[in-house]
Order: sequence, then structure tokens, then C-alpha cells
Amino acid sequence: MLSFENTKCECGHQNPVGTVLCESCGKPLSEELAAQTTPLEMRYDGVARRSQKSNPNFIDKVWNFFSSVKVAVRMIIITLLAAIVGTIFTQENAFVSFDPATYYEEKYGWIGKWYYTLGLSNTYESWWFRGLLVMIGASLVICSLDRVLPLYRALNKQQTRKHMQFIMRQKTVYSGEVAKGGQAADNWIDDVEKELKRKRYRVKKDGQALFAEKSRFSRWGPYINHIGLIVFLLAALLRTIPGWTMDNYVSVQEGETVQIPGTDYFVKSEKFTVEYYGKDELPQQLQGTMRAKKYETQAVLYECTGDCNDPLLQPKLQEVAKQHIQVNEPLSFNGLKLYQYSFDDTPKLHAVNPVLIDHQTGETYGPFRLSMRDPDTAFKLGPYELLLRSKFMDFTIDASGEPASKSPNPNAPAFAFVIKGGDLPDTGEPYMYFPKQTDKARFSQDAINGKIGERFEIKVPSMDGIEFEGAVSVLNIRMDYAMPYIWIGAGISMLGLLMGSYWQHRRIWLRIDNGRVSLGAHTNKNNYGMRAEVAAVLNKTGLNVEPKSLDNGGNQS
Repeated sequence: MLSFENTKCECGHQNPVGTVLCESCGKPLSEELAAQTTPLEMRYDGVARRSQKSNPNFIDKVWNFFSSVKVAVRMIIITLLAAIVGTIFTQENAFVSFDPATYYEEKYGWIGKWYYTLGLSNTYESWWFRGLLVMIGASLVICSLDRVLPLYRALNKQQTRKHMQFIMRQKTVYSGEVAKGGQAADNWIDDVEKELKRKRYRVKKDGQALFAEKSRFSRWGPYINHIGLIVFLLAALLRTIPGWTMDNYVSVQEGETVQIPGTDYFVKSEKFTVEYYGKDELPQQLQGTMRAKKYETQAVLYECTGDCNDPLLQPKLQEVAKQHIQVNEPLSFNGLKLYQYSFDDTPKLHAVNPVLIDHQTGETYGPFRLSMRDPDTAFKLGPYELLLRSKFMDFTIDASGEPASKSPNPNAPAFAFVIKGGDLPDTGEPYMYFPKQTDKARFSQDAINGKIGERFEIKVPSMDGIEFEGAVSVLNIRMDYAMPYIWIGAGISMLGLLMGSYWQHRRIWLRIDNGRVSLGAHTNKNNYGMRAEVAAVLNKTGLNVEPKSLDNGGNQS
């Protein structure tokens, strides 16, 4: 630890407490540093940083924690490891119809169960992952402020005539005779100025002292890179705010119009088509299987202009876009993208047109249309009336012995009617009807209905009385208003990387005292190139200098 008895330099400049080198002339301010002969630490030209306070308070300790590059690297590594763990199994937001509470255990066993229990199945939306991103962002901001402010102050207060020890303790130095007499020295320094300007240096002179600099902008490259990363992280965090992003799935049956959740948009599937590979088009191991070659949805996008959320009223829709959606060819409108995700063309009952048969009289009544999803609740059939009491789209018997439905899809539809009229009791007789013949046998329809089933029968006379649903198209709905800012952040970050990677900040200080020149040069990288450039300038002005002779301490970097 260097001690600082006084921060006022002999040149008269008052330096902030903790400054290692005078901000004006560059003289080492501590006796210990002045006694050394090794090249000076020039990262911030000796200007003190807030994180270097000797007696930090609580706020300073927090600042020091986030300003540490080691801490930032550790947080980045932890975040990367967490992101890797999040990719081991499918994340919950990728599911369309699975229940994550049971999916992971059923598919991956006990590892999947713990994966779900620990919340790793929702890694990227978890509070702790977002917290890591916030901490990395805070570290980027504090790291940048802790370094860029001292650097700006140091570069903004550069004096042309520097202290001799500052000059001779650079990594690239030269000392030698120029000529006797002031006029020869003035002529020589003018030649140096011309040569440096030819190499695109900005040159300032103060008598027989000279300061030359070029590519200072490259020093700001890392901080511009940090700004880009901060914008990138902020954009990523914006995606957690409702309304900024959407990644949902909508199932649209052919001919139906459904609302896109969370929006005032509706989508209709006018027609769905699928083309399968022929037998000769598949490799040997896949022959005999159905493989989709091409599938598309002829979709229409509507915007609701009135009665959008009233279930009792028909929404007022206005067509805004129309497109044939295929894989990787989405329908796009105002930032909303509808991608073709999958489909289901398995035949499913849409409606049946059965008749009511009275075996006692031999009379047949009907037919009547019975929709699977939205059936009427009453049907008048001759002297009888059918009243629908309940329906089950996927019939099953639950643990308590009561009828229930396993899913909203008409896989095993069942309808509980009450038959009234004729010579039946006023309260009517219950009748359970299974439209599928296999379900009648599987669930024992005749046994359930008992005696009423012996007299009455509800049946579809022929295949003409069966209507099937159209294919179901599954669309992936995406909206991401944060994505442009992510690209902007990436672009700013790349600009900073280019600035810091392909240019070097080079500075040369030179002074002549009694006909003897003292020169020191510094660059933030590529000292070999710096020495070669200085040697070329000196050789052009009449001095015979080898680049190796300019190395102060054998540093060949």
C-alpha cells in the first residue's frame, strides 16, 4: 500500500486524495513510487478510483463489490451455468398441452421430478435468474463508472511538458543529444512534429516540449461495449414485463375463428392442407410411417373493433391480414407473428344426426343434430322431448365413482339426457348416450340405461349422419417488442469491441533540456508496434535508432 502524505505536487497542482501520479505533470506523488525505476502503471495515468478508498463505508463496500472484475466474471460464469442447466430438459413455456407437474417425472423419472421441483423447468423466467441478470447489469454500470471517470479526467488534463521521471519511466523511452544551441533544437522538434502529423498524430507544443496523441477514441471501446451489454440486458429484462413479449400457442380448427389470448386479435383457419411423403420418397427405415411433407394454414387475421370481451355478444371483427402460413413463413402484422407449429388431422366427431327409436311402438323420431362441442339443450321428437342435462367430451369414471371428462377433446363423448313425454313419468327417465359404437360397449351403455334402454334407443342410422371436425392447426404466436433493442445493444457492443480491438491509443511525450532530448511513449497495447513507430520518426529526423534500444525493461509485448 502506497502512502500519500500530500497530494499537492511541486508543480503546484492539487490532486485528489489517492492519486498516484500528478494529473498535471505526471510526477510520482509518493516517495516509495518515486524511488522505483520500473515502468509506471498507466492504466488511468495514476488517477485514483473510488473503489481504492482506504476507509470505505457501507456504500463504498457495495460499490467495491460490484466494481470488481473478478466478481463480475464469477457472476457471468454462474449465469452461464444456470443457462446451461436450463437447456437440459424442455422448458415449461415450450409446452402446448402437457401438464408440467406430471410431464417431467413421467418422461425423465426421478431426475425430471427434481428438475421440476427445484424450478429448473422455468429457469429463464425465475426470480433468481433475473436477479443474476440485474446483478450483472449493476456490475457493468459500476465497473464502467469506476474506471471511465478517472480515465476521462486523466486524458482531459494532459499537460504537454511532463516531469522527467514520468517520461523516462514509460515502456518506450529514448534519451540522447540533439544538437547544441536552441535554434537547432527548435528546428529538430519542428521536424518531429511534421513527421508525427504525417502519421496522423495530434500534436501540441510548449516551447521545446511536445505531446503527440492518436486514436484516443479506442480507449472508450470497452465502455461502449459495456453500454451495449447494458442495453442488451435491459432489453432482456423488458421481456419479463407483460405486453412486451408473447410466446403462446393457439389451436384453430378448420373453419373456426378463435381469439389470440392477451390481444384484441382473432385468427381464422379458412382451410388446412397437408401433403405426406409417398412411399418411394422415404428412406427404408421410415417406410410405412406417415411423414408430413408440407402443411399450411390459410389464415385470416382479424382485429376486434367492438364487443371484444363480452361473451354474450358477437365481437365486431375487421380483417387486417391474410396469408398461407407454412413452416418458417409466418403471418406478420404490427410486430405479431403467427408461425405454423404443428397440426392434428386425426378424425374427431363434430356432430351426429341420430334418431330416437321407440321399440315398444316401432316408431322412429328424428333425426336431430347433436353437436359435440356446443349442443342444443332440448330436442322435440314427436311426442317426446330430450333434455340435455350434462355432457362429457372424454368420458371416464373418477376416483369417487362419478362421471367426469379427462380432456376437452371429443375422444369419448357422452351425453346425459332426460326423456319426457308420452306415457313416461312427468319427471322423465334418464338416458346416457355414447355416439361412438366402441364407447357403448366399453362403458356398458345398455347396463347404465337399464329398462329405459330396452324401450328407447338413440342411434345414427348411417354414416351420412356423422360429421367430422376439420383438421386442427396449432399456431405459435410470437410478439417481441424488446427484440429491436436487443439488436441495438448487440450493435453498440460490437462497435465497442471493434474500437478497442483494432485501434491502439498511442501517446508520445518529448522534451529538450540543454540540447538533450528525453522521449517517453505509451500505448494501451502492442508496445512492439509503438517502439517501431517511434524509431521510424526519430530516424526520419536524423537520429539513428533501433526499436529494441527503446525498450525500457525488456518488455517485447
